[in-house]
Amino acid sequence: MKVADVFKFKSPEIKALHLTWIAFFICFYVWFNMAPLATSMLRSVDWLTRQDIQLFAIANVALTIPARIIIGMALDRYGPRRVFSVLMVAMAIPALVFAFGNTMTQLLVSRLVLSSIGASFVVGIHMTALWFKPRDIGFAEGFYAGWGNFGSAAAAMTLPTIALTLLGGDDGWRYAIGISAIIMAGYGIFYWFAITDGPTADTHRKPRNASALEVSTWGDLVMLVIMTIPLIGILALLVWRVQMMGYISQTGAIICYVLIGAAVLYQIVQALRVNIPILKKGVPEDDKYPFKSVVALNSTYFANFGAELAVVSMLPMFFEETWGLTAAVAGAIAASFAFVNLVARPAGGLVSDRMGNRRFVMLSYMFGIGVGFLFMAMLNESWPLIVAIAITITCSVFVQGSEGATFGIIPSIKRRLTGQISGMAGAYGNVGAVFYLTLFLFVTPTQFFLIIAAGAFVSWLICYLWLAEPEGAFDEDYYLSSVDREIAASETATSEVALSSANRETAVEESTGGREAR
Repeated sequence: MKVADVFKFKSPEIKALHLTWIAFFICFYVWFNMAPLATSMLRSVDWLTRQDIQLFAIANVALTIPARIIIGMALDRYGPRRVFSVLMVAMAIPALVFAFGNTMTQLLVSRLVLSSIGASFVVGIHMTALWFKPRDIGFAEGFYAGWGNFGSAAAAMTLPTIALTLLGGDDGWRYAIGISAIIMAGYGIFYWFAITDGPTADTHRKPRNASALEVSTWGDLVMLVIMTIPLIGILALLVWRVQMMGYISQTGAIICYVLIGAAVLYQIVQALRVNIPILKKGVPEDDKYPFKSVVALNSTYFANFGAELAVVSMLPMFFEETWGLTAAVAGAIAASFAFVNLVARPAGGLVSDRMGNRRFVMLSYMFGIGVGFLFMAMLNESWPLIVAIAITITCSVFVQGSEGATFGIIPSIKRRLTGQISGMAGAYGNVGAVFYLTLFLFVTPTQFFLIIAAGAFVSWLICYLWLAEPEGAFDEDYYLSSVDREIAASETATSEVALSSANRETAVEESTGGREAR
C-alpha cells in the first residue's frame, strides 16, 4: 500500500478507512472537549473551582481502562460496526448531561461515564484489520490512529472559538459541548448504515468465548492472570489521588478499593473459566499463538502511548518554566509533540509494512524512544530553544511511530482475537499514563524523562526476548487455523439454518395469504 492510495476514495477499503478514522476523530473531539473550555466554565459557573476542574480531568480517564477491556470483548462478539455506532450514540448522552448539568454530581458522574469513550480507539483498530490485508495493515492502522487522535488537538484549536466567538455568552461552552455530542450521535447512526464488518459477510470471526482472552498453554494462562491485575488495579492510584484531593473520605476510598479488588478477581475468574476447559481439551498446534508477543506489545504501548499522554500534560509547563516563555508560546511548542501524530504514526505503520520485519521495526522504535527521552532529560535553560524543540519533535516521532508499529503487529497475532488483544494493549497505554503521571507528583522533569526512558528500554528488552515475528505478517490473506475454519463452518451452517427457516416462514405466509385471497 502506498501513501497515494489513501486518495482512492472509490476503493471499498479506503472508503472504510476514512469512515472509521472520522468516527474515531469525532470520539476524541468529544472526549477532550472540556480542557479547552475549562476557563469558560469557571467564569460561567460561580460554584466551580479549579480543584473541581482537576477532578473532572481525573474522571475523564478513569473508566477508559476497564472500558477498553469490555469493548474489546464486545468487538469480537458483535463486530466493530455495531459497537462503534452504539458507543457514539450512547456516549452522546453523558456528553449532553455534562454540557447542561447544573450540579456537581451531574457534572462529575457524566464526565466519569463519558471517559468510556476513550475505548473508541480499539474499535477502529479492529475494523481496519478486517478491511486490510496483512501486508498493508501497518500503514492502514497508523493512518487511522494518527488522524483520529488529532481529534483531541482539533478540539483544543476550535472549541474556544466556537464557544466564545460563534455562540458567545456565558453559556457558550455548554452549547459548544452539546453540539459536538449531537454530531457524534448523528455520525454514529450514519456509521451503522455506511459500513460493514469487512468486505464480505464472513470476514468477522467470533471467538469461542468473548468473555476472556483465549490462550494456548498453561504457562500463557499464568501470564494472562498476571497481566490482568494492573488493568483494573491501576484504578487504585486514581482513587488515592482523588482521596488526597479531599473529594472522597477514607471510608469511600476503602469501598472503591474493595470494588476494584472484586473487579480484578472477577476478571481472573473469567480467564480461568474460559481457558481451563480449552487447555484440558488441548489446543490444536495450528491454533496456538505466542501470548508472550501480546505481553511484549502491552509493554510497548505502556511505554509509548502511556508516555505520550503523560508528557503532553506536563510539557507546556516544562517549556514555560525552563526557558521563561509565555504560556501561549510554551503551549504552542508543546503542541508539536501531539501534532506530529498526523505523520509519525502512519509512518510507523508504513515502515513496519515496507521493512519486511515487523519485530525489527518495533525494537528500533522502542530503542529510539529511550534515547530520545535521555536527551530530553538533559535539556535545561542552557540549551538553545530551537535545539530543545528539535529534540522534542524527534522524540515524538519515535513515540508515535512505535504506536503505529505496535498496532501494525497486533492484527497478525491471532485474527479472531484481534478485538481483545487490541483492547488489552490499548488499556495498557492508559495504565502507563496513570503510572507515569502519579510518579510525576514526586519527581523533577529531568527525573521524569529518565523514568520514561527507563520504561522504554525495559520494553525493548521484553520485546527482544519475547516478541516473535508474526507468521504471515506480509501475506495476501490472514492465516486460518483449524479452529478458525471450524468456527466459520459453524457460523455458515447457523446462517443457512436461519435462512432456510425464514424461507419456510415466508412460504407459509404466502400460502396462507393465497388461500385467504381465494
